[in-house]
Amino acid sequence: MADGQILKSNMSVIRDDRIDRLRLLRSRRVGAVTYHRLVAEHGSGGAALAALPGIARAAGVEGYEVCPVGVAQIEMAQGQALGARLLVHGEADYPAALSDLPDAPPILWVLGNAALLNQPAVAMVGARNASSLGVRMARRLGIGLAEAGFCIVSGLARGIDAAAHEAALEAGEGRTIAVMAGGVDVIYPPENTALARAIAERGCRISEHPPGLEPQARHFPLRNRIVSGLSRAVIVVEAAAKSGRLITARSALDQGREVMAVPGHPFDARASGCNMLIRDGALLVRGTSDVLEALGSVAVARPEVDVSLPTLPGPAAPQRPIKEVALLHNMILSRLGPSPLAEDQLLRDLKVSPAELAPELLTLELDGRIARQPGGLLARVD
Repeated sequence: MADGQILKSNMSVIRDDRIDRLRLLRSRRVGAVTYHRLVAEHGSGGAALAALPGIARAAGVEGYEVCPVGVAQIEMAQGQALGARLLVHGEADYPAALSDLPDAPPILWVLGNAALLNQPAVAMVGARNASSLGVRMARRLGIGLAEAGFCIVSGLARGIDAAAHEAALEAGEGRTIAVMAGGVDVIYPPENTALARAIAERGCRISEHPPGLEPQARHFPLRNRIVSGLSRAVIVVEAAAKSGRLITARSALDQGREVMAVPGHPFDARASGCNMLIRDGALLVRGTSDVLEALGSVAVARPEVDVSLPTLPGPAAPQRPIKEVALLHNMILSRLGPSPLAEDQLLRDLKVSPAELAPELLTLELDGRIARQPGGLLARVD
């Protein structure tokens, strides 16, 4: 077979597998962790998709249907109409910083300069109702770090997020990435529409969700893991003691990233979360020099890889087969209800070890099917 025919055949296989993987991800009850387990166990998107109804039956779900091919094709067409680019986990242009995460987004829609996703990055998050001092600090850090060669990652929220994005754009070269909680084309909050447009033109906007999807409350923790995952460090500029921004800091710690915080006055509620982080070991940040000293020199961007004969590997195969995982999820959900249950009691009821239960609780939490409450309590979300 001629070289041209081989290349054409390979590209056709890639396109088909991309559709299969998109269908797999958009199928009911399949989140990021479950997706990776399925692909690792079955070897391809198509094989995982074919096995999914049987796995659902084993978990007690009758009449399960996978995402129709037309739905995936419509999503592909919508993304292309926006001028967005699809990145698939396992392909060479997928962000290297996210690749090894157990809950890495299987796909990303990208508007703008996708090359920024493989540049050294620092995340900056903070209060939506930021003080003027907090905004000034975010802008100073954003400009300083962008000029030092770092890309600034944030969530396009009002307050600290917006200030960080604006500063990075102002510093030149569009060194900023906005991670969207909804579709890559859905701007939230609406007052950041002009900023979002500028980021798409000079920086980069990304989302793991289908174009047109309106953000919901459960999407924001999912977004936060991408914000921290892309970054070498997360800087919290202002955050209350119960702020959602502390979820980003927790994700950063789980992912092995540095956590840094700007201190504030003890009487200012917007600084209480930052002060708690510093008390618990986060690096105190007074300015750009503190961040640069902690991170050292800027890392070299990931080299290009020859993709003429690409493969689409998943993460390492899971220890538990996916059918056993599905059964365990069913058992967990059958024992949880709207009334909170202690995690220790759930462990005793299921007769499994904490090491076996913890990753499955995380999966269900990220999928929006259970919620954690204070005191180590768990509740089912219906």
